[in-house]
Amino acid sequence: MTNKFAWIMSPDIKWEEKKELITTGLEFGIDHVLDLKDMKNIEKIGNIKVISEDENADIFLVGIKGEGDGTLHLDSDVDLTNSNDLEVAKNFKNKGKKVVAYVEINSKKHEELARILGKVVDYLILVGKNWTVIPLENIIADLQKEEVKIIASVNSPDEAKIAIETLETGTDGVIFRPNSFKQIKDMSKIIEDASHEEYDLKEATITNIKPVGTGDRVCIDTTSMLSPGEGMLIGSYSKSMFLVHSESLESEYVASRPFRVNAGPVQAYVMVPGNKTKYLSELETGDEVLAVDKDGDSRTVIVGRVKIEKRPLILIEAAYEDIKIKSLLQNAETIRLVNNTDEAVSVSDLKVGDKLKVFIDQWARHFGMSIEKPIIEK
Repeated sequence: MTNKFAWIMSPDIKWEEKKELITTGLEFGIDHVLDLKDMKNIEKIGNIKVISEDENADIFLVGIKGEGDGTLHLDSDVDLTNSNDLEVAKNFKNKGKKVVAYVEINSKKHEELARILGKVVDYLILVGKNWTVIPLENIIADLQKEEVKIIASVNSPDEAKIAIETLETGTDGVIFRPNSFKQIKDMSKIIEDASHEEYDLKEATITNIKPVGTGDRVCIDTTSMLSPGEGMLIGSYSKSMFLVHSESLESEYVASRPFRVNAGPVQAYVMVPGNKTKYLSELETGDEVLAVDKDGDSRTVIVGRVKIEKRPLILIEAAYEDIKIKSLLQNAETIRLVNNTDEAVSVSDLKVGDKLKVFIDQWARHFGMSIEKPIIEK
């Protein structure tokens, strides 16, 4: 599952009222606004991407036109053989511009136009007037192999939930015209919940534990507070990883650091959003990684800093069915893995025969992405 997102379509209200709604959206992580009237003012609020028919906008808009008061209307004529929107979209794409098309689905002809535009533009906003979910299903199915991000225009959190769950994969995002701070908060919660990736954690049995000398160890400090039971999926193999617990628990040696995961050596992998991996050495401030809990539920957190130091390492080997799993961790009492009873167990207390929670991917990885190709890791 990829991360879902929400955009705001500016309501036709006074600027000061609009500003408060857009600011609230930004506070809840909604940083794209479709607006035909106040682009310059919106840009002053913060780092916000503006979608507009203005060619200087961050994302150029085709398919609707602005009236003098900033409201929108759809061009009524649809000529699939000679679509002006299609030509404009192609021209701006050739200039290196991000383009979004806005299509109101009123007929099969509009569905076909959406499919054609979806093969050209970066984003496709679909607006339904008294429609069922069927046209949305058809368009998602037809464009699933294209790079376009499909966005459904919705009026409520319930409609948003339906849109992002349609055909299991759902739309990539939703766009809505906010009418209250509560609506923005509720929409944000729907998107956050839908963006969670779930990992089917298995129980692997430890087969070997041994010190292996020193190496460059990576600590990941996040901008979020991690709870007991949460950590990150870390491993020397990209297709098999241990759940390494956060430093959210108290120790007799050091105070808890609930924002930190003492992850492992620089060559190890960490799971990041989109079911992808990165080397620990690649992580930088501002990157996204996944915090995963004992049940396999995940959430995206931001890297605040990465700290690399030479530390003594310990090798943990385990087996799940006929799959071997290996990882190196710092050899210290404060480093913990999660066992089969959901307890965080220090590496200094582990022994052969103990069972640990692990994630096994059926496919290997190439440049961090899962691929259906045999790759041997040992």
